Amino acid sequence: MLIAAVLFTSCKVEDPFVDRVVAPVLVDIVGASFGAPLSGDPTVSYPVAGRVVMTARLLELDKSGILDKNIGIDSIPVANIPMKITLRTGASLGEVTSNAQGVVSLEKTWAELGVASPRVGTIVRISWSGSHKGIAFTRFSQVQAR
Repeated sequence: MLIAAVLFTSCKVEDPFVDRVVAPVLVDIVGASFGAPLSGDPTVSYPVAGRVVMTARLLELDKSGILDKNIGIDSIPVANIPMKITLRTGASLGEVTSNAQGVVSLEKTWAELGVASPRVGTIVRISWSGSHKGIAFTRFSQVQAR
């Protein structure tokens, strides 16, 4: 009985595939459906014939008022964060810096996204990467042709 108790209490194994560092900012993909900041890959639809304007808001969460129902958690825009926007294949789409409202935006054609002839439903997977307060972060999203 004692051996079983020792085995169950001493077997803590760390998961090597899950990074335990919390992202320093929330990357809110503009145009994605409600709740997208919490979903795996928020998707934004763009017309097949138009240009793709990828936009995100960078927010730092101020949790100092979390125990006060009148204050709660506040979202503060984070300015001057350099971001690298890439295809998930690794191809660079460009680098942008967040403005005073924490917004980053990059405009591309479908061809620049690697899709010569987009059709309705075509999906391109995007990565947004940056660093804040010495902590690197990456947010994934998708653009879809409509």
